[in-house]
This record gives sequence, structure tokens and C-alpha cells, in this order.
Amino acid sequence: MGAMIRAEAADLPDDGAPKTPDRLRRRASRLLSQLTARSDRLINEGLAQADARKWHYAVLASLQEYGPGSQAELSSRSGIYRSDMVGVLNELTERHLVERTPDPTDRRRNIITLSPRGRRHLRHLDNLLDTLHDDLLAPLTPAERTQLVQLLTRLLDHHTGAA
Repeated sequence: MGAMIRAEAADLPDDGAPKTPDRLRRRASRLLSQLTARSDRLINEGLAQADARKWHYAVLASLQEYGPGSQAELSSRSGIYRSDMVGVLNELTERHLVERTPDPTDRRRNIITLSPRGRRHLRHLDNLLDTLHDDLLAPLTPAERTQLVQLLTRLLDHHTGAA
């Protein structure tokens, strides 16, 4: 599949004429798929330079916005599978970005809290992601960027039942 993405990446041959059939270039699903692949690569590479991953950001952002929570709550909030959450939290705990404490009402589970170091790291990742998004959305004006996010949110909410 990666070879297909690379082969399609050059939509313009040497003479500058589009080589991708117009009917493909008009398909929103194809455009979204290709942009997703490029976006994922850009974001993953950028976060890797900061020794971070998308899941780290998702957990830290969730803790910042909604406060402490159990592993199950964090899984639900962030979209990370419960089976993967333990590994993500282990990484964040080792880096002192989050703290695990036993839940006083149920000693079988932990409550995860964002540490002061985690707050600083989240601000750093926010700035990094702002720069990466500026690169990704470079051809769009600020108003178009806002409109794109609103439209994508509306589509995603429709298809996931969120509101």
C-alpha cells in the first residue's frame, strides 16, 4: 500500500498536465485518504523529533481538559484501546509526565493525573503541532483553515454519532 501512495504522490508529470484522472481527483474519499496519509507522516515524524507519539499527546490533552481519570476513562476519552493504554501510560509515567495513584474508592484501579512536567510538555507539543499544522495547511487562508476544521468535524460527528 505504501508503494501505491508514493506512486500516486506525483500527480503532475514533467509537462505539468495532471496524470490522475479527473474523476479520481473529484472523489472526496480519495482526497481525504491521500491527505490523511500525508498528514499522518508529517505529524508522526514531527512528534518523533520531540520524542513523542500521537497517543502521548491524546492522553496529555485529555488529562488537561477533563482532569484526572482512570485508565478506562482515558481510553474512552482518547480513543486508545484499553489494551494499548497500559503501554502508553507506562511510557508517560517513566518520563514523569503523568502520575498514577491508587483510586481511594477502588484500590484495584489507578487514577492518572497530569504532572507539572506533563503540563509543560503538553504546551511544547501544542506549539510543535501548531507549526506542523501550518505546514500541512499552508495553501489555505486562516478563514479557510477554520472552515475546513468545522466541515471535517461536522462530517466526523455525523458518522460517529457525536454531537
